[in-house]
Amino acid sequence: MTPEGLRRRAFLGGLAAGAFLPRSVQGAEAPNIVCLEWTSTEMLMSLGIMPRAVADVAGYRIWAVAPELPQTVLDLGSRGEPSMERITALKPDLIVTASGYGLDEGRLQRFAPVETLKLYEGATTALADTEREFFRLADRLGRRPQAEQVVADFSENLTAFRADLASKKLPRVAVISLFDDRHARVYGRNGLFQDVMDRLGVENAWTGETSAWGFATVGFENLVTLGDCAVISLQPVPVNVDIRIRQSRLWAALPAVERGQVVDIPAIWPFGGLVAAGRFSQFLHEALLRL
Repeated sequence: MTPEGLRRRAFLGGLAAGAFLPRSVQGAEAPNIVCLEWTSTEMLMSLGIMPRAVADVAGYRIWAVAPELPQTVLDLGSRGEPSMERITALKPDLIVTASGYGLDEGRLQRFAPVETLKLYEGATTALADTEREFFRLADRLGRRPQAEQVVADFSENLTAFRADLASKKLPRVAVISLFDDRHARVYGRNGLFQDVMDRLGVENAWTGETSAWGFATVGFENLVTLGDCAVISLQPVPVNVDIRIRQSRLWAALPAVERGQVVDIPAIWPFGGLVAAGRFSQFLHEALLRL
């Protein structure tokens, strides 16, 4: 493998395991920061700072996955209603959250300064929002060099993946999440996944309407009308739902199912930052090379 390939593999391995945190911030020197949702959690760790506490730690480990949260990170309760008592007891230096969760920033400022990431507000693309807010957070924390390295590595990997795919005849792709046996969440315009697909030169089979967060919830019959395309299905799928889907005639009628072009990929937080975008690019690249 080339040195460039080794660097890509090392970077992506770090994204998957959260193993690229500088030792200098893993001990007592680390600032006392709490995160009230998962994108800020991901961003903070990719800057080399471990949060003291995170809202819905169990959910993060299932749906966001990376960078990996150690067992020492405390749980603040739900993202919609974090425990103010726990925040008070922790006496944080900074509270980091993101827009769109309905939290009262004025109330939070009674406990510590608040940094709210401005994401999915519609002025630019999701990926552009993510990069801008990542740099803004890095500047506040004195971590600009670390942020620049993360962005450079992310861009290098996208370029390499696009080059790998350029020589292959690619199918159109529908990216979905499955939560019941009749409907799918399908990702498209306004979303992080769409931006990554555009950068990779992959055509999204879903061109219909989406929410401001970049997805639509549709019946399986809507997926059937997409015709010839591959389906990338994000994990996890609840076991009981997976059993019923395998017995579903609607699901069986999807051209991708008939042709064996449904590929499961690991869980990725669809509304995350550059780590989430990087993992999606990696898993999509690998899936397309297998088809």
